[in-house]
Amino acid sequence: MQHRIIVLGAGYSGAIAAGRLARRLHREDVAVTLVNAESDFVERVRNHQLAVGQDLKARPFSEMFAGTGVELKLAKVTGVDVDRKTVAVVGANGDGAAEELSYDTLVYALGSAWNDQGVPGTDEYAHQIASRPGALRLRERLARLDAGETVVVVGGGLTGVEAATEIAEARPDLDVALAARGELGDWLSPKGRAHLRKVFGKLGITVHEHAAVTGVEADRVTTADGTAVPAAVTVWTTGFAVHPIAEATALEVTEAGQIVVDGTMRSVSHPDVYAVGDAAMAMGPADKPLRMSCATGTPMAWQAANAIAARMTGRKLPKTPLRYFNQCISLGRREGLIQYVTADDRSVNAALTGRLAAVYKELICKGAAWGVANPLLGLPARPRRVLPQPTGAGEPVTAS
Repeated sequence: MQHRIIVLGAGYSGAIAAGRLARRLHREDVAVTLVNAESDFVERVRNHQLAVGQDLKARPFSEMFAGTGVELKLAKVTGVDVDRKTVAVVGANGDGAAEELSYDTLVYALGSAWNDQGVPGTDEYAHQIASRPGALRLRERLARLDAGETVVVVGGGLTGVEAATEIAEARPDLDVALAARGELGDWLSPKGRAHLRKVFGKLGITVHEHAAVTGVEADRVTTADGTAVPAAVTVWTTGFAVHPIAEATALEVTEAGQIVVDGTMRSVSHPDVYAVGDAAMAMGPADKPLRMSCATGTPMAWQAANAIAARMTGRKLPKTPLRYFNQCISLGRREGLIQYVTADDRSVNAALTGRLAAVYKELICKGAAWGVANPLLGLPARPRRVLPQPTGAGEPVTAS
């Protein structure tokens, strides 16, 4: 009987894990099923581009996984029973028949959505770009704005900075502002902060610093000190919240709902479950939790797939470095900022700026999408046979 591996979610980490498993394990021995509500890959790191009207390259999973043996199940996950080892799903549009899928190994990669932080009015009036539907709704709204109307981006992190600059460059006729809880780019090096302010100035973006937004209305946002900032459109980019399904299971999760995993991305409470990407709480250098990002989701997927394959084929457990190298920030299509960082994500003095940084960021985005369709990255492509999996069998020695 084939070993049934189900991967939930086909973002960067889930899609890479599915493809890597299908290519590393013999097709006669395993059945790899990828469950996702959409039939093509969403380049989440480009949603700000989609929001301003740019057309992105279509990447159908039918082409990306052609000949690999990965079975795509178009469905929405509604629940996971880790004791019965089943996944409940419905049709991708929510109108199909309910179905139950059984697994032997589960890779949980349902990712995250926008986080309204409980601020009144966000759900009713704010737009988000954490999902493709959200980016498309914002795209329609921006297209209806007249010259001189105000767009306020709430959140001074990577997503907020990219959204504000992209909108300001694409629509120079609009009055674009950004509201940040702290100082603009306060996590960057002095060189990085200086370049960010320079680009914001060139694009005419108004910056409201130390301005925590406490309320959103149809035509304004209100900050903690009572200031009302006009906003025909509010774009909310204050972080991400994980999918709530894991928290409803018997899995050990954090207060935020992330699945607690060990160094191989294996659940500490249920050894037949692995979690990758935003859904997992994994520790990086200096015992700091890895932040939600494509930069960490990809190596987490490599580690999980390699560990599953090693355990199933009786080989030595690999160890994928989970560390940071840089933060790649697009500032519109013509400007960028590459902030180099330590292994535990602290900014250093070195930074790449300008047009060269924009090209660098574009190559990173293209490389991330390419990596989904080519997940082995130089590893032997010949699939390995799965060994019998007796109950209570010992595990391979972890690589140093």
